[in-house]
Amino acid sequence: MCGRVFVKSTIPDMVRRFEFAHPGDVERLGNGFPVWNGAPSLTYPIIVREELSTSMAGFVSAKWGLFPAWARDGGGRPPPVNARCETIASNGMFRKAYAARRCLVPVDGYFEWQKLDVSGKKKQPYAIAMKDDEPFAMAGVWEEYADKATGELIRTFAVVTCEPNTLMATIHDRMPVILAPADYMRWLGPELDPRDLMKPYPSELMKMWPIDRKVGSPRNNTPDLIDEIGVGPNDLFDV
Repeated sequence: MCGRVFVKSTIPDMVRRFEFAHPGDVERLGNGFPVWNGAPSLTYPIIVREELSTSMAGFVSAKWGLFPAWARDGGGRPPPVNARCETIASNGMFRKAYAARRCLVPVDGYFEWQKLDVSGKKKQPYAIAMKDDEPFAMAGVWEEYADKATGELIRTFAVVTCEPNTLMATIHDRMPVILAPADYMRWLGPELDPRDLMKPYPSELMKMWPIDRKVGSPRNNTPDLIDEIGVGPNDLFDV
């Protein structure tokens, strides 16, 4: 799964690095970024296909946790933050968004936890990023609904996940679908089922390092969260 991210880029930096997308109104999120421990329910800049053209893309703001318009009160359960690629085209929660409302979720990295015992109570967190430290885009799907009290349209999104690559498989059995830049517009485009894009990203382009367990609390949101903890070279998975 993917349930925590970090965005060390400022909003203007992110807009510049994904310059093919119109900046839209995401600059109003500027005071909330960088974010060093981004959890679900927070609002993030995502990139969607602009409604009037299949060849143009733009930034919009959206809350992490998919909430379709038809879901009403959500059944009292937290909205899903991930969508499995194996069932996204058939699962009633995601299939319409997958066919028509796909998005890019730009981040600088994400966190994952490795279970250290059978019970799963003891875990070691890791930060995962690109080897070149550049921001990248995770594949997502989005929806919008009207707030019952104000009528305001609220966008929400979920991150698509797939089987892990060889790097991620050392600590977890899932990873987010990460898209190559050459595939951005195809993912955003009108194609109903770009299934072949939902695959593990090459391990050799990624890196991973152990970090302090204080990342477990979303209330901790400081740059030192992504500092590598003191371990020997044999303990750092980096292929």
